Order: sequence, then C-alpha cells, then structure tokens
Amino acid sequence: MDIKVLESRPAGYAYLLDMMGLTGIPPHCHASFVSSSGTRRSKVQDGTIEDIYPIRYWPGEKVSDHLEFVLKYDGVNLGLLARIFARVSQDELTEYIKSKPTGKYARRIWFFYEFLTGKQLPVDDLTSGNYVDALETKNYYTVQNGEKSSRHRIVNNLLGPKSFCPVVRRTEKLAKLDSSDLRKRCEDIVTAYPPELLRRALSYLYNKETKSSFEIEHIKPNASRTEKFITSLELAEKEDFCEKERLIELQNRIVDPRFKDSDYRVSQNYVGQTVAFQKEVIHFICPKPDDLPSLMEGLIDSHKRMKAGNVSPVIHAAAIAYGFVFLHPFEDGNGRIHRFLIHNILSLLELVPRGLMFPVSAVMLKNPADYDGSLEAFSRPLLQLIDYRLDEMGQMTVENDTASLYRYIDMTTQSEALYEFVTKTIEEELVEELSFLASYDHTRKAIQDIIDMPDRLIDLFIQLCLQNNGGLSARKRSAHFDFLTDEELSAMEQAVKDGFDPEDHAAPVT
Repeated sequence: MDIKVLESRPAGYAYLLDMMGLTGIPPHCHASFVSSSGTRRSKVQDGTIEDIYPIRYWPGEKVSDHLEFVLKYDGVNLGLLARIFARVSQDELTEYIKSKPTGKYARRIWFFYEFLTGKQLPVDDLTSGNYVDALETKNYYTVQNGEKSSRHRIVNNLLGPKSFCPVVRRTEKLAKLDSSDLRKRCEDIVTAYPPELLRRALSYLYNKETKSSFEIEHIKPNASRTEKFITSLELAEKEDFCEKERLIELQNRIVDPRFKDSDYRVSQNYVGQTVAFQKEVIHFICPKPDDLPSLMEGLIDSHKRMKAGNVSPVIHAAAIAYGFVFLHPFEDGNGRIHRFLIHNILSLLELVPRGLMFPVSAVMLKNPADYDGSLEAFSRPLLQLIDYRLDEMGQMTVENDTASLYRYIDMTTQSEALYEFVTKTIEEELVEELSFLASYDHTRKAIQDIIDMPDRLIDLFIQLCLQNNGGLSARKRSAHFDFLTDEELSAMEQAVKDGFDPEDHAAPVT
C-alpha cells in the first residue's frame, strides 16, 4: 500500500461522517483527504473521485471547519448535510456563523441548516451585504431568479423544496452536451422534409414510442391500451401532466383496468425477480407508502419551480421523470409514466418542435445497458442502505427510516444519460424514421408509375420485398401478385432496390 495514503487524514464529509459515527449513508461523488506530504493528487475509486490535498489544506478540528471545507471542495450533498445537521451542536454552529457574519460559506451553512432542519438558529437576521447564491451556478444547475432569503442574504436557487430537492452537477459531459443547441439540430433535420411527410411521420412516431415503452417492460398491450397511450402522447405537448390528479388519470389510462389506482399506493412496493420458490432477488425498493404524499408533493413543486426558473429542459425532464420512477407512486404503470413525463416536459419547454415527438423509448430499448445503468446508479447503492424483511407471501416491510434517501437525490448520472438518449433520438432515430418514410414515398410513386394498382397492394409489395432482400419470393408472387408480368415485376423490384438498401431499413412501425 502507498505509504503516503497511510499518512493522510479524512477531511470534509469523510471526516464528519467518521467523527459522528454516521453509517448507512449514500455514497458521495467526492471524498477528500489531507496528507502530511506530497502534492495534490486525485484518483477514481469505485466511481468516487478521491482528492488528496497537501497539509496546508487541513481545515482544523471543528465541525464548522469541515463544513466550510465541504462547500469549498466536496460539493453540496443535501442528504449528507441533513444527517450531519441532525447531530451537530447548535452552539458550535451558532458561534461559527456569528464569527463570520458576512462570509459566504458561513451564510450558506446557516441557510442549509435552517432549510433542511426547519429549525432556526439563535442568530440575528442580516441587514446588509450582497446576496450570494445557495448553489454556485458554475458548478450546479439552478433555477433562475430564485427567491431571496433576507435573513441569510442568500438567493435560494435550489431545484426543489425541502420535501424533494434533486441536485445536478455541471460535469464536463453535461457542459459539452448542454452547449449544443438540440432544438436547432432537430429543426434543421425537420425542415429538410416536406410538411406532409412530417404529418405522416408523427403517426409512426407515436406508435413506435408506445410500443417501445411497453416493450421495455416486456408487456404486449392490447389495441385499447395502445390507443389510450397514443392519445396521451398527443396531449403531451399541450397539457402539463405533472400534478397529482393528472398523474392518476394517466395511470388509469395506460394500465389494465383491474390495476387502476385512485390515489398513491398504500402498500410497500419493490421491484424483484423470483429465482426459486420463496426466493426473490430484489432490484429496487420503493419509498414507504407513508412517505409518498410528502415526496410526491415535493416532486410536483420541484417541477413547477424548475418550470418557472428556466432550468435546462433535459435537466428538468431528467430530475422529474427519473424522480418519479424512483418514488414509484403507483402499483403499476410507473415506468411508462416516467418515460411519458420525459415527452411531456421536453414538449412543454419547447425543446421538441411543435407537431413532432421524440421516440426516446425506442433509443432506450436499443441501448438497454445504458438505460438500466441510469436506473441502477441510484437503485443499486440504495439497496445496501435499507433494512427490510419479506414474509412467505412476498410482502415487504421496510424497518428503517428511508425518506431522506429519496428526498435529496443527485440526478447527475440520470441527466447525462437522458442527454445521450435525446441526442441519439434526434441524430439517429428521428433521421432514420424520416429517411425511411421519404424513401417509402419515393418508391411508392415509382411503382405507381409502373402499374396503377391499389395503395394497399403497393404497400404490401414494398414490405414483402424489404423482408426478402429487395426481391419478391415466388411463393409470395403466386399468393398476392400473380397478375404481374415478368417485366413489371422486375421493374418494381428494381424500384424498391433503388429506393432502399433493404439491409439498412425495416418496415415502419404501424
């Protein structure tokens, strides 16, 4: 083992958690150590960035010293701060804040303490000084024009209220993705095609998105449920579904009528897999039903806050849609509603040009490891922190307090994943679908010029040829097209080959 590592001491969160004996804590993205020798250096350990600082960075022995170090170097983790504040001495915190009444870190610590605990420290309101942001905008996605807390001279630019407040860090990956104008790229693609084709494409895209969303969950919906989901998608660009009554109404539309909910679930839910008799492998444990009303109210308030605060559409959609599926408020339909909310928010915030929709679920279906990874980044470490038992009927009881685990989620990984899905949707899925339809229209016209036959037969001919590497089999010709001459057949097959590379295209989803 490296001798220099042995000489290092934990600092910031690592120091505070160790000193207070706090366990069962979700992992933070950054851990700090101060070494008695050497220069500053970094390494990645199990997905966490570990920074080792020279001795001059050692903040001191007090809790307040390390809280200030946290804000400077470790970053804001509201869940960790809430646990630390529950143990910290109010007297020590008060003394620290009074010793630095205008210091930005002291004011932030003061603000976060009162925001997270709901308790007021015996410190007088500030009456002068500039306002500072609760979160540094260069490091985090924040709401614009957040409300001012005159007591702390702090602008509350957090993404949500105390009851549900996600955090999204401005990583290099997100900075790069955010700099590209996704809407303009989408509009550039769309304007390359005639309006009539786009109108027809919309029908295909609604069908594709619906079937993909159900297929992700290995569900084959009947025609009625498919139609209800499509009808909801058509409303996504016009109406805001992120409120309790609308979410319940949406759930009722898309699930089997026997599993409709009239309110949030009242039983402990989990996602698992039966591997043997009375043997379950648990993949995800949902919040306790008693915690749901507060969490869901917070999620909806967070949505309204981000909507009013002009948060980047993809960040907004990721925080709310993934937040929804992590809260899992219904017995059934949570995954489909989660993906529906992505469409709803991206449409409402006009990332998606009006009259169009993104088949994001189709991209998720094509990239299952990436989609599963975006869910497991939260669900996998969560499992280690929950004490539960299963009875012989598979009913779960959660035995520890878990609400805070779902209340302050770092949604950075999910935001990065959604940006990738949206980018692929625009640049690959949308282009392929529109390109296919354009080729299809061109091929139909070419066949119509060879022989004037019903549209139904032209469509059948094209699809059968695409399924057979560009040519019509003798059996299919005999069954459906025995009226064609050899010359007509040859010319029509050539029209299909000219219009398509059959290996690169599949028939459109209908």
